[in-house]
Amino acid sequence: MPLSAETKKSLQQTVDAACADSQSGIPGASVVVVDKNGEELFAYASGKRGCKSSEPMTLDNIFWIASCTKMVAGVACMQLVEKGILELDDGDQLEKLCPELKEIKVLQDDGKLVEKKRKITLRMLLTHTAGFGYTFFNSKLRDYSHPIGFDEFSGSLNDITQPLVHQPGENWEYGVNIDWAGIALERATGLSLNEYIHQNIFNPLGLDNISMFPNESMRQRLAHMHFRKHDGFLIARDHLLRKPLVVGAAEVSSVLNSGGAGCFARPQDYCQIIATLLNDGTSPRTGVQLLQRSTVNEMFRNQIPDFPNFARQGIPDAKPDLTNPIPEIYPVPGNPPQGWGLTFMLSNGGITGRSKGTGFWAGLPNCWWWCDRENGIGGLVCSQILPFADAKVLGLWFDIETQIYKALSSG
Repeated sequence: MPLSAETKKSLQQTVDAACADSQSGIPGASVVVVDKNGEELFAYASGKRGCKSSEPMTLDNIFWIASCTKMVAGVACMQLVEKGILELDDGDQLEKLCPELKEIKVLQDDGKLVEKKRKITLRMLLTHTAGFGYTFFNSKLRDYSHPIGFDEFSGSLNDITQPLVHQPGENWEYGVNIDWAGIALERATGLSLNEYIHQNIFNPLGLDNISMFPNESMRQRLAHMHFRKHDGFLIARDHLLRKPLVVGAAEVSSVLNSGGAGCFARPQDYCQIIATLLNDGTSPRTGVQLLQRSTVNEMFRNQIPDFPNFARQGIPDAKPDLTNPIPEIYPVPGNPPQGWGLTFMLSNGGITGRSKGTGFWAGLPNCWWWCDRENGIGGLVCSQILPFADAKVLGLWFDIETQIYKALSSG
């Protein structure tokens, strides 16, 4: 259902207002909303390319979408599950593909390492129940890694070869799990993850502006990265995922293809992947089937019913330069049980009007996507601001989503 001119104008004004002050607001943002037909109900960019830039932000600017990549890696892995190349629940297969996982130990609260009790499976990786963490969200893991530390964005396999923080299968913890799923895919196919997703996702959907290694044209359109200080004002900062942006062609093969955070994209391109999920796995624009409907259903099925309150346990700001503290990932009135599909969260409703089966997730520099199959709508709100969980961007995302559902219900 197309949005009315009045709704579109209101949405534009909302984005413009959020980006009106490039020093204390959002320097620039790009917002795209699509339906299951692949039609862009709303696509708009506002503000500047950076807080110190005079260039306007446009829909053609490229964002590091960070953990929004996880959904793409999930689609890729599930394509191989459909073909019988990867198994969701075969720990022997996964540890044969990734022998590093055999040796990984579990970090206890007292700082000691103990043996893991069971083998890690692909399903555990895709649902963040394998036991891996992120140093910027887990103080215990951060402290263990000192004095050198782990940098999950270095482009090095060494930095994701971390101890577990839970026994496999015994808890939900957000971490480097999807990076390992990507490595399993690479070793099962003989392709780099970037090559695989280009051949099997991006090219079939006709997407030219999404990649783990941006070409020269994409790099020239890269949105600037920012850091919000305690006083609320922004400063420009160096890019966090630098290596794919500066590496020469001869060195590309040495860089970790991060299934957890590696993609750079034009938001409109990413939203065509969302539209494909809305359309049960078949691209509404090109007609190519990426996944069977039953596979998409499985991706959107709650995989962790034993952890209904996982999103309410709180996530600390273990590295305050990268994240704000997160008391609750996605509050829903009444605190119903929430879930996790295969690489993304299932919020079980929400105040914006989204359906209970909506999948969604985010990227560290405050990029937020959602995919509501019941209502046939989804979208992406992109900024390039650290630390994560920026109140200004969260406010914009909630406002946009609320207006969209209000328009749908009144139409």
